[in-house]
Amino acid sequence: MLRLPIAAFGLGLVAGMAFAHGDVAPQAIDTDALPDVGEEWLTENPYRDAGPEVWAKAIEIGDSGYNQNCARCHGLGGVSGGLAPDLRYLEAEEYGDEWFVDRFQTGYTQNGITKMPAFGELLGQKAAWAIRTYIETRADDGALDDYTGRLKEIRDALAGMSAGDDASALQAELSEIAAEIETGSGAPVADSPAYRAANLITGESPDFQGASEALTIGLSAAH
Repeated sequence: MLRLPIAAFGLGLVAGMAFAHGDVAPQAIDTDALPDVGEEWLTENPYRDAGPEVWAKAIEIGDSGYNQNCARCHGLGGVSGGLAPDLRYLEAEEYGDEWFVDRFQTGYTQNGITKMPAFGELLGQKAAWAIRTYIETRADDGALDDYTGRLKEIRDALAGMSAGDDASALQAELSEIAAEIETGSGAPVADSPAYRAANLITGESPDFQGASEALTIGLSAAH
């Protein structure tokens, strides 16, 4: 799997952010649902191994925070169009965390021009790590390709289901597919369309329509 060294991100920022965040006001993020992490800034993502519920909540909050504050330059869903580095490939380990949180805190300025604002004081540490969790769980480029056809079939099947229908076989298959999808960062679990759909039809009140929509949106974004 491709890994970009931290230096490549620095060079990308210097070369590619001439029309970046400088004129955009950061948007506040509600992080009340996440555990506190203290006032002193950490150097490693505290939500990565905080358990499945915290991890999932961090992704949910980070998804919203990223797309409000970062997507303009770094791309929707973390897929960069070339203006700024593709953060999906920043390693999901302390080395990558340190680079991310430093840039989040201090921003980036070139020749006296702000290309990326300092988000630290404005958004806070919990928001930083939520966004980091979201970014590092993005699927690698092409990771869904082998499963696209089958996922579309499952999407269509779910769209036709209603309360009381048994989707256990589809849930199991989605979970198996989700386990095979690799992240760009090396994180062990990808927050993929298959993963989201599987969770939406787990439990006593499966959301078939929501799962179908999650697959539609996820497959569209991947292509």
